[in-house]
Amino acid sequence: MTEPRLRDVQCLTARGLHRMAYWEWGDAANPRVVVCVHGLSRQGRDFDVLARALSADFRVVCPDVVGRGRSDWLPDPMLYQVPTYVADMVTLLARLDVPSVHWVGTSMGGLIGMALAASPDTPIARLVLNDVGPAIQASAIARIATYLGQPKHWDTVDQAADELRQISPGAGALPRERWIELTRPMLVADGAGYKLHYDPAIAEPVRAFTPEMAAVGEAMLWHGYDHTRCPTLLLRGAESDLLTAATAQAMTQRGPKAQLREFAGVGHAPLLVEPEQVAAVKEFLLAP
Repeated sequence: MTEPRLRDVQCLTARGLHRMAYWEWGDAANPRVVVCVHGLSRQGRDFDVLARALSADFRVVCPDVVGRGRSDWLPDPMLYQVPTYVADMVTLLARLDVPSVHWVGTSMGGLIGMALAASPDTPIARLVLNDVGPAIQASAIARIATYLGQPKHWDTVDQAADELRQISPGAGALPRERWIELTRPMLVADGAGYKLHYDPAIAEPVRAFTPEMAAVGEAMLWHGYDHTRCPTLLLRGAESDLLTAATAQAMTQRGPKAQLREFAGVGHAPLLVEPEQVAAVKEFLLAP
């Protein structure tokens, strides 16, 4: 198949129910499942190229994390944090009704996967972390905060693609046509033009993030990573400002001792559309 099925599942926070949309590729009855979860300001259609490549072997599920894409917005912006997302993914995994899944997480999606993989009796059988680890550079968060949630309007998809390309170092030397394909699902109609298809309030917890919170979070993430046992593949853009080379090397020595693949000419985060990137993920997930 060339297009995914759009489905949704109801999830719960202390403020009530909300709907999380997800895109499903491949045979819906296939018990071999890969869950692909996107970065902070992105959405599930980021994984179209990877999902097509995996769908002959797996059922591939790509959620729009709440507040993004086709999913609901939350009434309290401070709920846009990893604990909420982890709870939502547990509900999604129950809906999928399989004993285990493989997980591909880009940036924020990797943090969600790390939390789940470190949990007792985790359903995650294999973990792919795309340009993220327990130690996150404060300068990268500051860079993201400069544009996240800012009001934007573009007259055309091409205009939007050009601006989004400028703030996306993970794109590397991606052809313009491919970048436009990645941009279209990021947009929603706004009068005669377009705006980004996410709740601007997702930026509030990022702007409230302090160095003290970062230090506590890093300690917790390393503790969880050190107790993770599933096979793990770590992908890194060689020019990433979020995942340092030193942190990546440490991740190959601690916890699950991740396999490390670096991609030259790419920043944060590899988009998993280039043949080399897709092949790295597919080979890892299909390995004995």
